[in-house]
Amino acid sequence: MIHLLKYDGVIPAAKPLGKLLAQAVTQLHLTPENGQLALVPVPLHSSKRRERQFNQSELIARAALKHLPPNFELDSKVLIRQRETHSQVGLDREARIRNMSGAFKVVGRQRIQGRTLVVVDDVMTTGTTVSECARVLKRGGAAMVFAATVARTLKSADATAITHEFEGEEAGATQLASV
Repeated sequence: MIHLLKYDGVIPAAKPLGKLLAQAVTQLHLTPENGQLALVPVPLHSSKRRERQFNQSELIARAALKHLPPNFELDSKVLIRQRETHSQVGLDREARIRNMSGAFKVVGRQRIQGRTLVVVDDVMTTGTTVSECARVLKRGGAAMVFAATVARTLKSADATAITHEFEGEEAGATQLASV
């Protein structure tokens, strides 16, 4: 379904994927004590967005909101991809890290100061993209940053890398949930 949405433009696929994402977000056990929570979709570069005409992570996050408590909102404007990156498909972990380094920027810092955010992506392989987003959001003033994805690709080496990356302080993300 992710492939249909992302590459074939089958927009209705976002609804069931959003429901799955809501299940993943629920696994994070975020409570009203965390205040108003924001889903922050991994942004596309403006050229990729123009080409595709939508951001699949944003569509999935928007659909997930219908299945989450009212203290969740969507903030798709707080994080931008400031430079084009190559597709992560086929890149090893080190190449992914180089590819994502410096790719994201926080805009509107006042909207994230002291807040709890959930970075939303469609698929996670090594965790490099969500980790870079989390790192930038934490440096921008977010209190806590979590990550939630609809799907997760695991190979034995990747599983070790993901665990290490999300345990490290540099990642900035405190927990990951996927369905």
